[in-house]
Amino acid sequence: MGAGFGALALGAWPQLQARAAAPAVQLDPLNPFSPRAPQFTPRAKSIIFVYLVGGPSPVDTFDYKPLLQKLNGQPVPASIRKAVEATRFANVFHGCKDELMGSPFQFAQYGQSGRWVSELFPNVARQVDDLCFLHSVQADSNNHAPASYQFHTGDIRPGKASLGSWVTYGLGTENQDLPGYVMLFDAGPLGGAANYANGFLPAAFQPTRLRDTGTPVLDLLPPDTFAPGQRATLDLIRELNLRHRDGRPGFTELDARIASYELAYRMQSAALEVGDVEREPAALKRSYGFEHAEKRTQSFGRKCLLARRLVERGVRFVQVYDMPDKDGWDAHSDLTKNHVPRARWTDQPIAALLADLKQRGLLEETLVIVGSEFGRTPMMQDNRGRQHNAAGFTIFLAGGGVQAGHAIGATDDLGLMAVDQPIQFRDLHATLLAALGLRHDELFFDVNGRQERLTGIAGGARIIPGLLT
Repeated sequence: MGAGFGALALGAWPQLQARAAAPAVQLDPLNPFSPRAPQFTPRAKSIIFVYLVGGPSPVDTFDYKPLLQKLNGQPVPASIRKAVEATRFANVFHGCKDELMGSPFQFAQYGQSGRWVSELFPNVARQVDDLCFLHSVQADSNNHAPASYQFHTGDIRPGKASLGSWVTYGLGTENQDLPGYVMLFDAGPLGGAANYANGFLPAAFQPTRLRDTGTPVLDLLPPDTFAPGQRATLDLIRELNLRHRDGRPGFTELDARIASYELAYRMQSAALEVGDVEREPAALKRSYGFEHAEKRTQSFGRKCLLARRLVERGVRFVQVYDMPDKDGWDAHSDLTKNHVPRARWTDQPIAALLADLKQRGLLEETLVIVGSEFGRTPMMQDNRGRQHNAAGFTIFLAGGGVQAGHAIGATDDLGLMAVDQPIQFRDLHATLLAALGLRHDELFFDVNGRQERLTGIAGGARIIPGLLT
């Protein structure tokens, strides 16, 4: 038997060597964002990822639970408690009272699909027939940063490559005058830049942050004194950098630096144009919330409109964070005080983004994701707050080949744990890559002899059944 297994290994060795020798993606190091053909016919060309930082409560937004309302103030039923305690999510009870808290918000059914939405999101509610809800998402951590890292990078540990970096590594981008991967935020996500960094991927695939007011990129334009000689200066810098690079093969930071100088030069007009959201019609700006009474709604509306302008011009991946302060949706106490204003800041802009993309015919080729690192418990914490809950929560998607008007998976009757079609982040990532025409197992990067993937080890993820058309 030992000799037989040895022969099998020897027979497979040439194929393993060939696979290791061939990189998953062929890159031009000086033009890393050149468009690359998908592996099969894609449903989407670009992604807008709207991240609601801190964990909004599904049972107060999009996962209506009549039994929770009925059992308000009572202990968790023994059958549900026992079922959860037998899983890896047993710690979800820590820090909670053994007292169920019904939602303080009214729910109603909307659209032909009849999806339940709470009064917190009246504008998004009118878009439900274009949405697909995933009600059974699970994370591997009940803490903000690790769960956020996992949603963004596939791993609870920092240091891995983000979803946006993987997408642009695999496909490049269609507009060579703008970055392929753009970030829009006021305050960054919990856990910091490790959520959206390029990790071990070449440095060119890190994101570029654009501002939604003023000049999109600070220090993009040279002083008038130096503007006439800028091209000659960049050509000289490029020549010196290329000479320096020739003696240091494989040092991708040098390639990224050379490429970044050229991109910055091309962006001087393109970034100013795309960032000028004031050119849009007054009625459209009003729909995004530009004239809203609250500055935070205005700010988030500007980000959402800028996201549309970016994908419209061929940018591959846009990440929008809604976090204007350090707390986000993290409602450990007084859920109403936390969730009401945050829903008010995000509801109108998200709905306007979806409607605007659809009206322009862009929703068919743009995949929009709206979600957070985890949800919140149906049990009360502190003074009418809710604890973190990674055992089962909701995100929703639209466009880009998504089954509109559908819902996939379910939590139990209290909204505590996923019981039907539990969905892991790696499965979501595999599905997103499939929508873009990429096979998740074949998108890898060799790191110290190990093939790293967004979806983990080969064969460890699956495309979510029923999500894509």
